[in-house]
Amino acid sequence: TSNKRTLRTLYRPAALPPPVISETSPSQKKLLGYHRGKEQQEVLNHLLIDRALEVYYITMDETDKRDAAPPATELPSTVRKPLTILSFQADYLFMKNRVQRNPMIPIQQQWLRSMLALVPQSLMEGRDRELLTEELLKEVVRDYEKSMQRCVLRRLLVKPDIKELNKLEEEAPLPLLPLGLDFSSTWRYSYIKAKQQIVSTLHILHPAMKALLDFGYTAFFNFLLVDFSSSRLKGPVDCKSLKTDASLSCSKAEEEIMSTWYPRVVGFFSQSEALDGVKLDQLESFYNCVAVLMSNQLKGLLQRTTEVFVKLFDPEDRSRLPLFKMDLTYDENRMEFYPSLQDLEEAILFVVDCIGQTLQHVQTIRAWLTGGTATVDAELPPHIAQWAKSTLKKSIRDNLEGPKEHFKGYVESYGWLVDGTAEERINRFIAEQPSFDEYT
Repeated sequence: TSNKRTLRTLYRPAALPPPVISETSPSQKKLLGYHRGKEQQEVLNHLLIDRALEVYYITMDETDKRDAAPPATELPSTVRKPLTILSFQADYLFMKNRVQRNPMIPIQQQWLRSMLALVPQSLMEGRDRELLTEELLKEVVRDYEKSMQRCVLRRLLVKPDIKELNKLEEEAPLPLLPLGLDFSSTWRYSYIKAKQQIVSTLHILHPAMKALLDFGYTAFFNFLLVDFSSSRLKGPVDCKSLKTDASLSCSKAEEEIMSTWYPRVVGFFSQSEALDGVKLDQLESFYNCVAVLMSNQLKGLLQRTTEVFVKLFDPEDRSRLPLFKMDLTYDENRMEFYPSLQDLEEAILFVVDCIGQTLQHVQTIRAWLTGGTATVDAELPPHIAQWAKSTLKKSIRDNLEGPKEHFKGYVESYGWLVDGTAEERINRFIAEQPSFDEYT
C-alpha cells in the first residue's frame, strides 16, 4: 500500500556512474580515470551500507520499525561492530567449508593390519566377531579422518576470537596421548621376556638373599666406622690427633667387621643348604647376586658414616661442632696460626678419605670358596665424596671467620711492634739526639 513503508520505499536504488564518451587526451584520461575510481568506490560504499541497513532493519522489533526514521547513509555506531564481527564469521566459515571439502590423506591399510595383529586370535573367531571387527575398523577410519580434518583445519586457519562463533562451533578438544603409555612398539612380549630373565638370573627371591640381608642389618644397623659425635665434650683436639683417631677408628671397625659379619656370611654360604634350588649353570649369576648385595651393604655403611660426620659441621646446629686447638705464634717477625687454616681443612677432609679407603679388600664369596682374588665393590660413591668435601669446605670457611677476625685484630694492634716499625722509630728518635726531657 502507498501509506505503508517497505524496504523498497525506505531505501533509494543504487545510482550507477554516468558513462563518459569523448575524445580526450592522455592527461584527461588519467584524471577521468581517477574520478571514475572514486565514484565507483563511493557507489560500492553505498551498496554495502544499504545492505547493512537492510540487515539492521530486519533484526529490529516491529515497534522500532514503526518509529524508525528514514535511513541515513551511514550506519549507527551500535551496528558497525556487530556487522564487522558478522563479516569475520562469514569469512571464517567460508574458508572452513573450503578446507573441509579438500580430500584428506587416507589411513594406511598397513596400520589397520598392525592393529588387528595385536588382537588375540581367540577374540576374532566367529561370524559375529568378524562383523564387530569390521565395525570397529570403520570407527577407527572415521575417527582418523575426523582428527586429520580438524588438525589440518587448525593448522591452516586461525579461528577468530568471537563468542558468537564459539556458540556455533562446539567442538571437543583434540584427544591427548595417555600419560605413561607408549604404543609405538609391542613392549608386552619384550617385557615378559625380560621379567623371566630377571627371575631366572637375579635370584632376588632366594631364601639365601633374605638371610644375607638379615646379617647385614644386624651388623650395620647402629654401627659407624668413625664416630666423633662426642668429641666436643672431650675438649679441643689438634689436627694430628684428629688424623690419628680417624685412622685407628677405621682400622678397628674394619677388623671388627671382618671378624664378625664376614665369617658369618662365609659360613652360611659354605653350607650346601644355601644353594637349594640353584642349578649348576646358574651358580655364577647366583654368586654375582650375593656380591652385589654385599656391595650395597658395605657402600651403605660408608655413606652413612660420611653423612654423620658431615652433619657434625651443620651451620644450623653447632651443639656437636668439634673443637680444634690452634696456637697464635710469633716467629721471625711474623704472627700466624699454628697449624695453619689450610692444614686444619686438610685434616678434616682427611677423615672423609679415610672412610672411603676402609673395607676395600673384602673378598667375594665366590673368590673365597674357589681361592680367587676378586673383591667386593665397596667404593664410596664419587658423588657422595664430592658432596661431603664441598659441604665441609664451606662449613670450615664459615666457622673460621671468627678466628680470622681475631687474628686480624692482633695484627692491627701489635703488628707494628714485630714487623720492624717500632725499632725504626726508636732508632730515628735516638739519631735526633733529643734532650733529657724529650727522653723522659
